[in-house]
Amino acid sequence: MHKFRHFIPAIRIHHGADSLQQVARELDRLDCRRAVVVCGSTLGRSTELLEPIFRALGDRSAGLYTGVKSQSPLPAVEDAARELRRLEADSVIALGGGSAIVTARAASILLGEGLDVRKLCTSRDAGGKLISPKLVAPKLPQFIIPTTPSTAIVKAGSAVLDPLSASRLALFDPKTRAQCVFLHPELMQSAPRALFTGASLNTLTLAVEGLLSRTGDPIADASLLHAVRLLIERLPEANQGDGLDMRTELMLASILCGQGSDYTGAGMAIPLGHAIGARFNIDNGLADAIVLPHVIRFNASAAEAGLAKLASVFGVSPSPAGSPVEAVIARLDAVFRSLGIPQRLRDAGVPRDSLPELAEICMEDWFIQSNPRVIRNASEVQQVLEAAW
Repeated sequence: MHKFRHFIPAIRIHHGADSLQQVARELDRLDCRRAVVVCGSTLGRSTELLEPIFRALGDRSAGLYTGVKSQSPLPAVEDAARELRRLEADSVIALGGGSAIVTARAASILLGEGLDVRKLCTSRDAGGKLISPKLVAPKLPQFIIPTTPSTAIVKAGSAVLDPLSASRLALFDPKTRAQCVFLHPELMQSAPRALFTGASLNTLTLAVEGLLSRTGDPIADASLLHAVRLLIERLPEANQGDGLDMRTELMLASILCGQGSDYTGAGMAIPLGHAIGARFNIDNGLADAIVLPHVIRFNASAAEAGLAKLASVFGVSPSPAGSPVEAVIARLDAVFRSLGIPQRLRDAGVPRDSLPELAEICMEDWFIQSNPRVIRNASEVQQVLEAAW
């Protein structure tokens, strides 16, 4: 076994119908008196869903920002930062899915650092390595009430969309990790089924790529393996019913995956999903599911140990040739087919002439450097896209 370091960030999680009753106590624990709720316009119009949150906040509420947009575009993040400043926020409550969580974190970074986002985001150094600058300014404490199973719940990274270049600007600051998460049944059931399923597919892709990584450790594996187990057992139910138990277990899978993947990174599928989703307004999870089988084949020779882990949790056996790669892919395909997911990028509306551009965008994504098979240039990424098209 190789050497590893595993530091587990502190987080407090409250689950249940009475979880919001702990909001005031958690804010008081950090002496927060001016919390701003950050969400999208749909949740922002729902008095029924907002009322118990503001009742729980009491006099600790400083206001509501409802300008969250899908993919966390930079203009919306900058607008949120201005609103946090105007409202004199001392804490943030992100209400919603990944876009709300990322927008709240990224806006807190812009507010705290007071610099243009391009001076704060990850960039390539002279040697071509991706480097994240150290962001030292204090940040507003983050509290999260998630409505979809996003791995963003427990992450410290925040990638915002630059609408001019269709690229993602990655911000990283451990001080923006969630202080506390509230898993409330009614709010978990508020997201449309398609949105909830898409977030779960993104979680499944990240968990699979985390297990294929060469930089994991047994503790991270434990979280990722159970996340995968929950996902493949529960996801097929999404087209048959929409029970609370299913949503709860998928939400817990996203937390497990988010924690485990902190130590493994991802591979090529997650950056491809980012690029395709941003460029064509396709759900990231849907794009992930289309490209994942092709990425697994590309990485198979460099990820034998990870494939064995997946084969074990899937309960599949290697082929006569000795590799479980096709059996693993077949098990994933069965899940995707149960959800009616397109098998090709062309079926999702991705034109073939966009593939070179998507490959170039993918090469600038933070996660690409942790792909188990070293990627030398964008042409290798394009080959995977061609196979998926």
